[in-house]
Amino acid sequence: MLHLLDNVSLTKRDNLQTLVENRSVYALDRCELNIFETYSKSLQVPLTFNDFVITSMLKGKKVMHLMDKIGFDYLPGQSVIVPPGVTMKIDFPEAADDNPTQCVALAIDHDQIKKTINYLNEFYPRNAGLDQWGLDYGQIHFNNNEEICNLINKIIRISTEMSKSKDILVDLSLKELLVRVMQNQNHLTHSSDKKQVNNNPLNYVTEYIKANLNQKISIKSLSDKACMSKATFYRLFKRELGMSPNDFILSEKINRAKQLLKYPGSKVVAVSFELGFTDANYFIKSFKKAVGITPGNYYISEQQPH
Repeated sequence: MLHLLDNVSLTKRDNLQTLVENRSVYALDRCELNIFETYSKSLQVPLTFNDFVITSMLKGKKVMHLMDKIGFDYLPGQSVIVPPGVTMKIDFPEAADDNPTQCVALAIDHDQIKKTINYLNEFYPRNAGLDQWGLDYGQIHFNNNEEICNLINKIIRISTEMSKSKDILVDLSLKELLVRVMQNQNHLTHSSDKKQVNNNPLNYVTEYIKANLNQKISIKSLSDKACMSKATFYRLFKRELGMSPNDFILSEKINRAKQLLKYPGSKVVAVSFELGFTDANYFIKSFKKAVGITPGNYYISEQQPH
């Protein structure tokens, strides 16, 4: 399911300074909130920030050219992180007066990021200190989850209101947002088919889950494989990936179901049982909650010519 940001009012036409990347700025102690709007088709528009930036789409479509990656579509419900000093080159293939593109960009102070990461590594180490918390610039483009969406909405709301305490409130939300982004990146890494199993026991466990989605998997069996108590395993798993082991298992089952439903002739009930669901109705309900449509409708959409 797409987690879309709340609507942000567009700038009145008479107040626009430009039709390409018109910028509204809200400066705070530890970050700067930028809201960009574009009303005209444009190509290769450069944009650079001196600080690390979390961007998130509100309206329209961009095509991003960033860090020598092949240009990719950037749509509402998605975010992109950008290292400091890196230039984005942006296409606006569909922007128009009646179809503007709107995006927020949070430029975050380097010291804020450094202090947050140092705090996590000191007090909440990953894999008993064998792995370090940090931002992964190999995972720059991702779909918002509910937590990231809610936090960006909160930061926008606080930054744009007239409150003497907004710097404190935004500061707290920024720390949580950075943690959620890193957890989401860890989840994407553990979900990737390219994941390398190393001495991190959670890597081994997530690989085991993906290889045994048709089996009934208990927390006890997973904690045994990680050589941890149930309580320690659950706590470390949720800390690193931002979700419980059961939620990760369900997420992987839904991802696999989406792959299976792309094949002509696939049956919803057969897919549900293949993935270890004993109740097809529960599978349908879980799929719709995660994807936004039923598995039957997803199958139909995948069989249409693209």
